Amino acid sequence: MKSILTINPGSTSTKIVLFHGLEPVVSREVQHPKPELAGFPDVWSQFALRLKPILAVLAQAGADRLDAVVGRGGLLAPLPGGVYRIGERMLEDLRLQRFGEHPCNLGAPLALEIAKRFGGLALIVDPVVTDELCPEARLTGLPNVFRRSTFHALSQRGAAREAARRLGINYENGKFIVAHLGGGISIGAHCRGRVVDVTNALDGEGPMSPERSGALPLLPLLQLLEDGAMDLPKLRRAILREGGLHAHLETNDFRVIETMVRQKNAPAVAVVAAFGYAIAKHVASLLPVLVTLKDHRPLDAIVLTGGLAQSEVLLRDLRNRLAPLGSIEVVQGLTEARVMAESALAALQGKVVLQEYGLPKTIPNHTSSIPTETCSGNEPLA
Repeated sequence: MKSILTINPGSTSTKIVLFHGLEPVVSREVQHPKPELAGFPDVWSQFALRLKPILAVLAQAGADRLDAVVGRGGLLAPLPGGVYRIGERMLEDLRLQRFGEHPCNLGAPLALEIAKRFGGLALIVDPVVTDELCPEARLTGLPNVFRRSTFHALSQRGAAREAARRLGINYENGKFIVAHLGGGISIGAHCRGRVVDVTNALDGEGPMSPERSGALPLLPLLQLLEDGAMDLPKLRRAILREGGLHAHLETNDFRVIETMVRQKNAPAVAVVAAFGYAIAKHVASLLPVLVTLKDHRPLDAIVLTGGLAQSEVLLRDLRNRLAPLGSIEVVQGLTEARVMAESALAALQGKVVLQEYGLPKTIPNHTSSIPTETCSGNEPLA
């Protein structure tokens, strides 16, 4: 039975799960109060603080040897999805914040430190910067603005694989549209093992979420800036943290909003209807990416996952809107730790190839993709 430890550093917590095979035997979520974190100048300096409870969990479990340690992948150069060894080039990019700062940047250094002490492979899996976009998905109407691939890659890929298992097919042979529904929402077109297009919630794409604005009409947005109704910092907060359901209903807790809907609160009913409508619209927008004259086999499934996929109010609405497009699979309760452990176990069993970060082929430029095939294998326009 392989021993696998997963480490998931978040904004105010570190989630630690020890697996024997795929059975979780110890699970802890250690809280880091904001006042405590305020004393650190940056995320990287929190390393010792985050390491201490991980060592305590392992000591309590009596662990003396691990087969693999998996850290949550951080903000790295764009790279194809998969399982990556943690090495010096990766650590340098995270330490120097070359691609941004986030607590998940500590996943790799913490995993490597634990692996040095307890043995085993030190890995990351499907980081948020997973980039498999086809060229058509990358270009926009302005030559100096390119679409990026930043999404809930770990959650989406895990949910798609679970849906494939239920349907009795290989994920690498299937076609799925996957919607991760949480505080942030991302939707991906999964074509035979590659995520060839995504809605990038961090860049303001896609539907509104409990706390993000989603896509907005550009000219009225510019007018807000020109009129002085908002400055850039305020607008950025509204787009990323204070928009969406929170802006309309003064809460981002969907359980509260669901109660308001059941009580027939008129504003809540209207906003949630628009919420479901927007999610369904963006799911449907990815259908032509996967079903084409060149690859006309229908979708295998639309997959709904994430915390909001447990809301009966939202699921009922989405089923009504999306049923004509194909089969709907709802994947509930699939944790990021479980997905990381599954990938690590596959690596230990030799079922997946371990990749090395920093090779030229793993870092795309703005006008190429990984790999370079067009979406769904269509011929390029002459």
